[in-house]
Amino acid sequence: MIYRRLGRTDLNVSLLSLGTGGARRLGQATGMTLIDQQALVHHAIDLGVNLIDTAEQYGESESILGRCLRGIPRNQYFLSTKWAPRIGEAFVPDPAALQASVERSLKRLGTDYIDIMFFHGPRAAEYGAVVDQLYPVLDALRNAGKVRSVGLSTPFVYDPAQEVARIALTENPAMWDVVMLKYGILNQHAANHILTLADRYDVGVMNMAAVRIKLPDPVLLEALIREWKEGGLIARDALPDKNPLDWLIQGDVESVIEAGYRFAAEPPGIATVLTGTSSIEHLNANARCLENPKLISAHSSRLKALFGGIVEYA
Repeated sequence: MIYRRLGRTDLNVSLLSLGTGGARRLGQATGMTLIDQQALVHHAIDLGVNLIDTAEQYGESESILGRCLRGIPRNQYFLSTKWAPRIGEAFVPDPAALQASVERSLKRLGTDYIDIMFFHGPRAAEYGAVVDQLYPVLDALRNAGKVRSVGLSTPFVYDPAQEVARIALTENPAMWDVVMLKYGILNQHAANHILTLADRYDVGVMNMAAVRIKLPDPVLLEALIREWKEGGLIARDALPDKNPLDWLIQGDVESVIEAGYRFAAEPPGIATVLTGTSSIEHLNANARCLENPKLISAHSSRLKALFGGIVEYA
């Protein structure tokens, strides 16, 4: 396992980290038993994974994770979790709710401290209220030792440009220890400004959902490329209609999925790439992908030329 420094946190984190959200939510969506969930988490740690991400909004993920980690020394792993300032779709910047959420997370996770506490997906228009009304709560919790680092995750589904991260790292870079964003073959916009700002201000970067939904699904991928051709975002002859990214399968790259993981980890400022799998087999495969986190240089350059200017959810 490769390890990278997570910005000014000075945590050396595994290049592959385990996520408990997404579609599977640590096996909650696939009917996994607690024994199976424990086996998955323990296997991840045996592989060298030392960062596990969760959130209060991920069903019972925090409680499940807390049970899975019992008996494992706390210095063998780092935990990140999140709180969303929302009730349903409404933005509700309630400091008391944030305080209560952190206390619940500590109890569910069975720990005295959270390594990284994130504001979960605030929109750009909500950023000012997060800073003014909510950030002081996490700052106080950090001073009390219950939170070690403060982070901001982006709502990439609602804002593919991830504008809130650009605003945060432009206006208040000293406030943010870590940002969680989406950067991948089909979502490269973060490289235009956000990764540069994070590097400049020594802000750690966690990469989420880099290989999810359309990239690993041949039918959805072909439909997306067709849509982008029809919309004039890429030239009609730029890629074949069938298996449009199979040219990446060359040398020691065995699949488009592997190419996706490697591309997601190429920027040295990205400390870790999250995987949300509930399968030990897939976890092993994803870990192998990042044993060599780079593509053939010409392939990486071609991907950036093809998709680097596209800002759409994919």
